[in-house]
Amino acid sequence: MRRSAADRLRRLRRLLTWLFTGLNAAGLLVFAWLAVQADTQQREVRLDGRTSRVTAAVTRLVKEGDEVVTGLVGQDPVSGQCPQFAVLPAGVGRFADFTSARTCVPMDPVKLRAWANEAVRSEAVLNGYGSGTGGELVRIGAEPFRNTAGQYAGAVVVVADARGEETDHDRLVLFAVGGCVLLVAALGVAGHVLSGRAIRPATAALEQQEILLAETAHDLRTPVAALRALAETALRNPAERADLLPRTVRLAGRMGSIIDGLLVRARLAAGVESLAIQPVWLDQLVTGVVEETPKEDAQVTVTAAPAKVLADPALVQRAIGNLLDNAMRHGRRPGSEAIVHITVAGGRVTVADHGPGIDAAVAEETFDRFTSGAGSSGLGLSIVRWVAQAHGGVLRVYNAEVGGAIFELSLPEA
Repeated sequence: MRRSAADRLRRLRRLLTWLFTGLNAAGLLVFAWLAVQADTQQREVRLDGRTSRVTAAVTRLVKEGDEVVTGLVGQDPVSGQCPQFAVLPAGVGRFADFTSARTCVPMDPVKLRAWANEAVRSEAVLNGYGSGTGGELVRIGAEPFRNTAGQYAGAVVVVADARGEETDHDRLVLFAVGGCVLLVAALGVAGHVLSGRAIRPATAALEQQEILLAETAHDLRTPVAALRALAETALRNPAERADLLPRTVRLAGRMGSIIDGLLVRARLAAGVESLAIQPVWLDQLVTGVVEETPKEDAQVTVTAAPAKVLADPALVQRAIGNLLDNAMRHGRRPGSEAIVHITVAGGRVTVADHGPGIDAAVAEETFDRFTSGAGSSGLGLSIVRWVAQAHGGVLRVYNAEVGGAIFELSLPEA
């Protein structure tokens, strides 16, 4: 099934939100991964620096002759500090194992000897991670040394406790993961807001289109019904066609004016057109609207004094027609005809009916589109208020003391 325009806009908003969040989250995750990797490298550099300082100090203290002598190593303060170390024979070396006086992390001697043998075999300094007898994480550095004959005789193996560095690294990883989660959530919210702003013009255009269609249907409903009634009467009574034809022509012209007014309304809302303000005789305009409006089951009287206003005549005519239509539809009591009285004076048009009146608590809501106290669409009154506001005027509504509602449209006088 084909999706509606509103559904497509909502789908587009979700797509924009996911796209914005996904791209930014991907960049954020890459940054976090690089930060974790950089911290891992820095941690190894710090640990290897600690082991290399010990191996450098110990290799200087080892006496290398026909036999390797480690006596001076035991007398140096480095033997009682951390990291701990061991001087182990490997290759051609034949001397007793020496371990530092302080044990910082318990280690398996077999593992240390394996590191010494591997360093001598590869003839290079080795660094890597290992574990103590209790599973502690350690960083091991093994540096081989030569005897006076130039042969590798053994290696200094240093063991640095890496648990503190590991704790700091885990804390950084946890912070990075938690920060990414929070930032991705924030990006999702920001993406939702930004995508809403991005499609706001399209949403406004769609809403304006829907309003235009609804207003068209609302404003043309009464003239179309009247036009049909005139046509059916002319068909049934050929003798009356001469009288009915001018009314039909005028009504058709009014429908054209309504359509033109709706198009002007849409263009004004879009900001591509301005009001056609000009001096207008308000009393003549109102009288003309009343004469052209079919008044079945309604009594409409007009009391008008000459009044000139600055207004767009097409829009004001439409607003007066909506007020009159609203009064004839809802301004009656059950079982009786509508009684409407219109007064024009001093730039004000007052339309009073003899209906049940209007609740003051919801009077303002009757001016909202698609809302009215009588269950109708409410578009008629919303259009009247829009016309009033567009001209710098105002639309008021209140109840008469003897019953009935009174709508007062005020426009700027010429």
